[in-house]
Amino acid sequence: MTKIPGAKPRIGLLGTGPWAERTHAPALAAHPGVEFSGVWGRRPEAAAALAAGFGTRAFAGVDALFEASDAVALALPPDVQAPLAARAAAAGCHVILDKPVATSVGTARDLAAAVTAAGVASVVFCTLRFAEPTARWIGEQTAAGGWFLGEAHWLGSLFAPGSESAYAASPWRRDKGGLWDVGPHVLSVYLPVLGDVTSVTCARGPADTRHLVLRHTSGASSTATLTLSAPPGAAEAALSLYGERGRVTMPGWDGALDAFGGAVDALLEAVRSGEPHPCDVRFGARLTEILAEAEAASA
Repeated sequence: MTKIPGAKPRIGLLGTGPWAERTHAPALAAHPGVEFSGVWGRRPEAAAALAAGFGTRAFAGVDALFEASDAVALALPPDVQAPLAARAAAAGCHVILDKPVATSVGTARDLAAAVTAAGVASVVFCTLRFAEPTARWIGEQTAAGGWFLGEAHWLGSLFAPGSESAYAASPWRRDKGGLWDVGPHVLSVYLPVLGDVTSVTCARGPADTRHLVLRHTSGASSTATLTLSAPPGAAEAALSLYGERGRVTMPGWDGALDAFGGAVDALLEAVRSGEPHPCDVRFGARLTEILAEAEAASA
């Protein structure tokens, strides 16, 4: 049975890594409209420390956290996330998922089917869809239409020599690279503005770099260069559109913390209204399908 949140919905957190510690936990603890109901992690000592730091409690088992929550946010590797999110949905919890929702097409589709069958609301935390400046810009360009080309590059330096990023130790990022880590961000902008992807070409560049060429249902085409191995001095994330109004460039945004608060608000609105959010688990599954096609093309 789907849970109907009360005046102050209870949201729990699955995950204790740097992403959970720096984004999910502080955003949930600071959100005035929710109760941060607890933390579960694969390492109990890390869950206890994270919970204590943000004034909530640690749970030894996920099912107990599901019972104590109306919704859960997941900050876990994608293929760990998917089965736990399906369990949460079956327990009646609404879900805030991380991107990508899974790295296997079958797993992503199974997750979307499980969440849909459970009748719970879902949001996939693609940062650019929930950070206020970029979300507003995406809405404006979608309404304007008339686009001919898109051009994007997301050059991260996570794996550059000397990197001290806490995310550089992430095994799934090491395995899947920038295509799967930052590719969902670019696609989350292109799809609402240019339409679904109808064809994918992907070529390899240095290290984990991938160059994508996409065609869209609107007739537009787009490109994206994605990497986590750029030299630090070259690190940048940018996206431009070209069309009837000339060139427009996506604005910057101020980190992920406020954006995650926006994702919480979006989930709560989807629960209240009964209307699925455009960036829900089915959208997340579609991103996995496109990325898997790109990965196969580059192989």
